[in-house]
Amino acid sequence: MTYFKGTILAIVCSVASLSSPTSMVAAFSMPMFTEQKTMQRTTPSKTDGVEIEIPNFDELFGRIKEVSPLAALAIDGKEGNFQVADELYPSSLKWKKVESNKRKTVHQIEKIDNFQGLGCPMVRFRASLKGPCIGMKFASFIMDLEERKKWDPQIEQVDEIFPIYDVDAANIAMDFQYGDCKRLGIGYCQTKSNPVVDGREQLILCGIQDMPNQSTVIWGTELEEWHNHLFPQDIPRRTRAKSHLFASTLVPTGPDSFDVEYILQLEVGGNIPAFLTTPVLVQTVKGMFNYAEKTFGDEEVMAPWVKQQEEIQDSMIAERQQLLMPL
Repeated sequence: MTYFKGTILAIVCSVASLSSPTSMVAAFSMPMFTEQKTMQRTTPSKTDGVEIEIPNFDELFGRIKEVSPLAALAIDGKEGNFQVADELYPSSLKWKKVESNKRKTVHQIEKIDNFQGLGCPMVRFRASLKGPCIGMKFASFIMDLEERKKWDPQIEQVDEIFPIYDVDAANIAMDFQYGDCKRLGIGYCQTKSNPVVDGREQLILCGIQDMPNQSTVIWGTELEEWHNHLFPQDIPRRTRAKSHLFASTLVPTGPDSFDVEYILQLEVGGNIPAFLTTPVLVQTVKGMFNYAEKTFGDEEVMAPWVKQQEEIQDSMIAERQQLLMPL
């Protein structure tokens, strides 16, 4: 079981194409990618000859908003917290309570079993943290190998193998509807094998969106079979795991506090049933939040990130003032 603790979050973030679901929700109605090359939208990566297929962003963010009220709040540019998000974005989805304790960091965990008929549950975690709301730092817990090693002993590799050449291309493809894309690229994740279970791997497209209300949405989508040529060729193939939907949304609730909503639907792969993996998934994500709580509460660790945010804000203000100066 220890292995799966590494598997759950080594799978950084992904949204698989949902075909022939047994229970459909409105947002999950279109494919994420198009296999027919003439219909694909692509943009260059920083590697010569490697193009990144752009997903259907309306479908991607529609799916995220359907299962994450906090993400809907952030994407629509509104301010608030979990209570405000729930009031503004009520859902007809039937969530089952897994845990609820307001005194804990992760104070609410819910799930929908066999979501979309894919054989694994959608799980939603809610946490409230103290510290500056800096999405890039939170993303590093998942996307940066050295950061991951500090809390995840099962991680073997996390690498952004094909970053996008220009993030403005992503903003244009999104029609500037979903904040400002700060990072986008194809990533490869791999976990260690052990005597009981072999390692897992994923090929994913991930991005980070900064919102005007100082919120951040970290998102991702699982690449399809026709993208398999992008797997590292010098690494033997392993069992592929898929996160059918992932998003982590950070929304500030004060000058030094923020709410986080983390959604994940994980298919571990192989013949391991969901009822065995779901409890481990829950413990793994709670462990990540415990690490996040310690990190965001450490002023020395966060000071460089706060300074960087302040410099970015100052630069943006200077640019606006320059644009407003009379000719």
